[in-house]
Amino acid sequence: MIRDLYNVQLRPTEGGPTPLTDEEEQRVRAVLFRELGNEIADRGWARFPAYTPEERRRLVDVAHRLSVHWERQVVVEAEDQCALRLYLAGPEARSMTQA
Repeated sequence: MIRDLYNVQLRPTEGGPTPLTDEEEQRVRAVLFRELGNEIADRGWARFPAYTPEERRRLVDVAHRLSVHWERQVVVEAEDQCALRLYLAGPEARSMTQA
């Protein structure tokens, strides 16, 4: 006998991250926009961990939104396998990132 299954969802693997809902994703990006934006405005750069491709894409999107907001490019660089650095583009801003 064949049965139809309705409302069946894949369960995340044990110990793995669960995907965020659209609302949660918007809230995370808003917090990152505010917190990283404040840090970049104060120091000229910010470092933030990014362990998964989704987290890296999220930070790249936040940098793009900051660039549009400030009308000044915010650059994203991988520091290592686990962290990204966001900083303001330009010669004067680049010298601040070396500190």
